Amino acid sequence: MAVPSSASSTRSPFDIDLIRSETPACEQVLHFNNAGAALPPTVVLDTTVEFLKHEASVGGYESVDDRADQLNEVYRAGAQMFGCLPSELALTSNASEAWWRAFTSVPVAAGDRVVTGNAEYVSNAFGLMQAQRRGVEVIVVPDDEHGQIDVAQVAEVLDERVKLVALTHVPTSSGLVNPAAEIGALAKANGSLYLLDACQSAGQMPVDVNELQCDLMSLTGRKFLRGPRGTGLLYVRSSVMDELNQPQFIDGYSADWTEAHDYQLQPTAKRFELFETSFAGKAGLGVALQYANSIGLDVIEERVVGLATRLRTELDSISGVTVHDQGVNKCGIVTFSIDGVDSLAFRDDARSRGINVSQAVASVWQVSQGATELPLVRSSVHYYNTDEEIARFCELVAAAG
Repeated sequence: MAVPSSASSTRSPFDIDLIRSETPACEQVLHFNNAGAALPPTVVLDTTVEFLKHEASVGGYESVDDRADQLNEVYRAGAQMFGCLPSELALTSNASEAWWRAFTSVPVAAGDRVVTGNAEYVSNAFGLMQAQRRGVEVIVVPDDEHGQIDVAQVAEVLDERVKLVALTHVPTSSGLVNPAAEIGALAKANGSLYLLDACQSAGQMPVDVNELQCDLMSLTGRKFLRGPRGTGLLYVRSSVMDELNQPQFIDGYSADWTEAHDYQLQPTAKRFELFETSFAGKAGLGVALQYANSIGLDVIEERVVGLATRLRTELDSISGVTVHDQGVNKCGIVTFSIDGVDSLAFRDDARSRGINVSQAVASVWQVSQGATELPLVRSSVHYYNTDEEIARFCELVAAAG
């Protein structure tokens, strides 16, 4: 099926049979590991492979010249999805690279403060620890009674010393959705930069940078966006570009060599992008963004939340099973434990039966606060999954206990 361009209207109504036919792997595997890497639609696979074939037939540099408009679709479709300008997006190889490029560009020094939450990814936490070693004070705001970052306590710690608020929208170890828009409003009112990790949220729910009021945002292509591995995006709000430090690593794409001993950074987010990348992956990511836009993120969120709610309800009804997801709002990630059953052993047994799940592991900050219930089984649904798959999966869970 040809995917509509990023300017096209949303498909209606939602056609699960069509979508599953466009995802042939659905006939081979029950895939509840979308928080790890989702199954790509055929058009993403075909686009990526065809681009590689074109590279092989005409040459790598020549294929980029030939397909310049196709490659630029990643910025156009990304801008449509995230409510930003194409020039505010930079391609990266993954979400961690995007986050690090953003974080290291924020001007923080010894004595400054960075505010964050419990649910940060391990790579993000390492960056925050490195900042601590340079004398930056990292304030880890605890969770509220719902298990999400405590908005009231964020408001209490914000002052003129807080240069950055860094938040993970959806943690890797839970189905909760942090109140990112409320935190964004607080950061803006305080004059702090706001870095949002949308690694797990992009592709399963609307993520509008203006509604969320983030200045910087990192994400990956391989999860709910259904894009190729080795792709990611960094959003940088154009109005804060001049407030940021220069990227620590630049090349002849991110800057122009203007004089013998001088250079000029690209004026857009392209200053955070490098010359060498997987152009086949870039083409595939552009099509993946188009594909999600053609369905509509509101439609996707409704479908994903409905399936996840059904899965939690079914799991709750099984003796010996405990669902661990917290938060006022929940998404497509469903974490649970089975009494007396090791999560890794369950994952391996499920895979031997053609069912994919993963493990949820505690964040660095959660470990420091004594989290003991992890690792859990992490099952994560997407819009191409079905009620029948939920029933089949729950039968396996019940038998395991």
